[in-house]
Amino acid sequence: MKILQGKVAIVTGASSGIGRASALLFAREGARLVVVARGEERLQALVSEITQAGGEAVAVISDVRDEDCAQAAVQVATEHYGGLDVAFNNAGTLGEMGPTPDLSLAGWRETLDINLTSAFLAAKYQVPAMRARGGGSLIFTSTFVGHTVGLPGAAAYAASKAGLLGLTRALAAEFGPEGIRVNALLPGGTDTPMARAMNGTPEAWAFVENLHALKRVASPEEQAQSALYLASDASSFTTGTALLVDGGVSITRA
Repeated sequence: MKILQGKVAIVTGASSGIGRASALLFAREGARLVVVARGEERLQALVSEITQAGGEAVAVISDVRDEDCAQAAVQVATEHYGGLDVAFNNAGTLGEMGPTPDLSLAGWRETLDINLTSAFLAAKYQVPAMRARGGGSLIFTSTFVGHTVGLPGAAAYAASKAGLLGLTRALAAEFGPEGIRVNALLPGGTDTPMARAMNGTPEAWAFVENLHALKRVASPEEQAQSALYLASDASSFTTGTALLVDGGVSITRA
């Protein structure tokens, strides 16, 4: 039996990278999906790929910074599929990078809005929908940056992603008695468009690979497998965790 059979799932940031790989995997494992992103063309292509393979998916083309986006995704899940069981809140940005004294306030706020405030807005609407189903699994994409490793020039990114861990733990404690599990996925280097943009030369890419104990970066599909674990009943006694899927970057010093 498919491990998400009968489940309804929201995946944000679904048009590329880890979000896209996770949406495809969740669909293959039986979930009915609401996929969320800003890029209409890529998101509709994802929906077509899922439906052509025999799955079910509906697109919500919106910006996770907007409260209307969070509300609409849950409304679509409820109206199309009858409820919500899983939410993988994966959308994120590197944001404005560089020396902290040079960061603009607008850049700081934009990074926090996309990476952290959007997670609060998502939970605000997802939790009541999961409560109505008698439980569920909420997942946020954080990172090792700001948790196990400090990187120069990444203050806004690190602060916003570390803030997700506090939110994860608070929600896990608050809603655990109602059967709602809340966890954070912390990827290491992963071969996504965002990572390629940040490390745009062969030398930079090789440097990043060497930081990891496995001496390589992950594929989006590898990260999707860990998201699937957190989404499924395989993790039924797992909540409030920061799940490092980082190829050993957090423990490597050579």
